This record gives sequence, C-alpha cells and structure tokens, in this order.
Amino acid sequence: MKWKIQTIGFKNRLVSQILMLTLGVCFVLHFFAVSAVQSKSYETAMVPANFTELAEDVSPAVVNVRTVKTIKGGGPVFRHFSPWGKDDPFREFFERFFGEGHQREFKERSLGSGFIIDTQGYIVTNNHVIEDADEIVIKLKNEKEYKAEIKGRDPNTDLALLKIEAPPNLPVVKMGDSDQLKVGQWVVAIGSPFGLEYTVTAGIVSAKGRVIGSGPYDDFIQTDASINPGNSGGPLLNLRGEVVGINTAIVASGQGIGFAIPINLAQGIIEELKRTGQVTRGWLGVAIQDLDPELAEYYGVKGDHGVLIARVFPGDPADQAGIKAKDIILSVNGQKIKDSRDLTSFIANLEIGQKAKIKVLRNGKEKKFTVTITKREDEKLAGKSWESEDTGDLGIQVSNINPEMAQRFNLSETDGVVVSDIESGSKADIAGLRKGDIIREINHQSISSVDDFRDIVNAIDQGEGVNMFVQRINAGFLVIRMTK
Repeated sequence: MKWKIQTIGFKNRLVSQILMLTLGVCFVLHFFAVSAVQSKSYETAMVPANFTELAEDVSPAVVNVRTVKTIKGGGPVFRHFSPWGKDDPFREFFERFFGEGHQREFKERSLGSGFIIDTQGYIVTNNHVIEDADEIVIKLKNEKEYKAEIKGRDPNTDLALLKIEAPPNLPVVKMGDSDQLKVGQWVVAIGSPFGLEYTVTAGIVSAKGRVIGSGPYDDFIQTDASINPGNSGGPLLNLRGEVVGINTAIVASGQGIGFAIPINLAQGIIEELKRTGQVTRGWLGVAIQDLDPELAEYYGVKGDHGVLIARVFPGDPADQAGIKAKDIILSVNGQKIKDSRDLTSFIANLEIGQKAKIKVLRNGKEKKFTVTITKREDEKLAGKSWESEDTGDLGIQVSNINPEMAQRFNLSETDGVVVSDIESGSKADIAGLRKGDIIREINHQSISSVDDFRDIVNAIDQGEGVNMFVQRINAGFLVIRMTK
C-alpha cells in the first residue's frame, strides 16, 4: 500500500513537470509571436506604402517658375539653386556691398519652383529665384503659362510673392504646422530640379533650427529628401500633403543635405507681403555676437542666456537709450534672450515705435534701459557696417567685418578687416592679395578694425616691407608680402 502511494506521488510530480514545461514552451512561442507582430507593425508604420496619392493631390498646385534677367559678366553665384551658377561661393556676397567692374551684359535664363496659395493666383517662391528678373513666366501642370508680377519680396528670409491673372478655381496647397515636425518624420519635396518638372522625392527631417549663414533669420529645416538646382521655392510636405517648408538651399559639396524655410516662419511674412508688398522689422541699432563659455565666464554671466553687444551704431535706438558696446543683453520685455538669433528675431517682431524694456549686464551689474524701436533699413545697415579705408600706396580698399559676414563665415567682427577692392596692377594685386581676403595682422600686429589698419600702414615707411597675415575664405591662412 505504501509503495502504491509513492508511485501515485511520482506520477503526479511527472504530470506537473510536463504541464509546466508545456506552458513554458507556449509562453516562449507566444512571446516570439507577439514580438514578430510588433516588429512587423513597427516596420509598416515606418515605411509608407507609396506617395502616389499625395503627389497626385498636391502636384497641380506646384508651378514651374521661369525667369529671364540681364546680368553682367559671369552671373550670380551658385548660392542657392541655379543650375547655371559659378564656382566662387563668395562672389555674390561681396558684390552686394562693393559692386563689380564694367562687364558685358547678357540674358540669363533660370528655373525654379513655387506653389499656389489661393485661388486668386498668389504664388510663393524664393526671392533668389526671381531677384532682378526682367520677365517671370509661370507654367502650371496643365501646360498653361502666365506672366507673373512680383507683389513683394523679402531678401532676409529669401521669400517672394508672385501673382498671375488666371481663371478662377486654381488648385491650391494646404498649409501645415512646421512646429509639429519631428526629426525622423517623413517629408516629400515636389519641384523642377534641373528643369525636370514635377519631380517627387521623399526623405526624412534630418534636423530643425539649422543656421547656415544665409541671413539674420536662419531657422531652417534640414532634410535628406533629394532636392537639387531648380527645386528652389517648391514645397516640402508632410504625409498629409500639407506644406511644412519651402525648399531653399543645398550644400553644394554634400549629398542628401537640403534646407527648407519653416512654413510657420514664412506665413506671417507672406501675409505682410500680400498686404503691403514689403516686410517691416524692428531695429535696435547694435551688432551682436553669441557668448561662448569663455566670454560668459569673463563677463560673469550666469546661466545659459545672454548676448554680447560688439558695437553700437551712433544715433540709433540703443545708442540713444544709453546702451554701450560690451554690454550683455539678458532680456527684452521680461523675456530671457538665449542667443543672437533669439534677440534678432524678437526685436524684428516688435512694432515700430514700441518701447522695449532691455536688461543688460555691465561691469557685473544689471542695468535697465527703455529703447524706442525703429524700422530696420537693410541698405543703411550695410552702409554702416562697411566703413572703408583706401590705401593709395598699396592699391587696396578695406572695410570692417559686418554682422552678416561674421555670421556667414563664423567670424567675430574684430577678426581683422576685409579687402573690399583692389586696384589692378597695384602692389597688393601683384603680391597676390584678393578681394574678400581678411587681413588679420600686418607685420605681426593684430588688426581688429579699419582704424587699426590705417594706423599700422601709415606708420610703415616707404620702402619697408609689409607682411600681411591673411585668412582666405575656404582656403585657410597665408602670408602676403609686398613693399610700401
């Protein structure tokens, strides 16, 4: 009897072990099955089946922009999307301020893209697509063509608004919300790269808030959706077919790196161009730069905010209010200022005549000023920034580095002076100095302004050597030697 009980107990234990093993196997199989389903679902969500419906819905509202312009010499640089651009990426920048010599004129034809924003025939594109154009022709997807007029443009953000007289019920795009974009999200570009109309490409948002030195209001969406010369002004779309950006620039030496203006930044500008034909921005009257950790420590700035005033323009709002160079702007109207882009955008959005409360740090102490905002005049600003000095002995003209150039080429405004012009056949010309070179030192003496340059050159006697330590953009440092 005892033996039987033990046998039954053994059988029960055996059944229990088999049952537990079976349950374990089922659990493992179930785990892998669930994982496989989840993985499959994840992959499906990551890769859209196709973009056909999106392309069919939006393409009729995308247009081809064809321009004809009269230019001198070699034409504009390949700064944005011009398939006929030249090799020098800095030529246009300097010609904007210094002009160019007498050269023959000829007609240049170029292509870009745009999109229709309402049934009245308003079209958004890039300013560089239509700048200085003598004629602008819009071609719709149905092959019909219309001459366009410029209703307004804003070079600072590279936006332009055109209008065509076309039949009613034009197809229009839907506007999205670029603030909702996330890095890694799918986007689609539609345009006319190299004149190949209605080309559709797809990729992801690679980054947001990119500063590429194209202007004072840089805030680009970076994408790897394939965009090329001719895509300029075309829409960047989310998967709902809504415009979230305006394709604007590429890195000429890179692949899969394109930039688009966020539509949330563009919409207010577009509406202002529609109403008045121009964009009015606030102006403080200072040249500024970001605080690196060393500068912040030197000036005793705590936290991660603040902007250094490198220069105050005489007679402008900040000067009239008592703000000085080397003050650190901490806040405007109670809002902390993180960096120079933050300050530039904040001031630009203030109304003309508005009084702004500005808190600065001066010699370790906080001070408050009330500044009356005036209108930003870009032409006058350029003139203020480029105070030039002519040196007849050497045959060159130099200018201070202005804020736009400093930002574009990652310089400070005291990193020397820029060569704005060279007399043909002069000592400097023969020695190899070039327009656009930045003179950092002369005979081992640092140059931080036109005044420094003038004083040092005037102190050199005739017949003595002039050794210039020069930074050449995109080439590095070199020494240029000549005799005064």
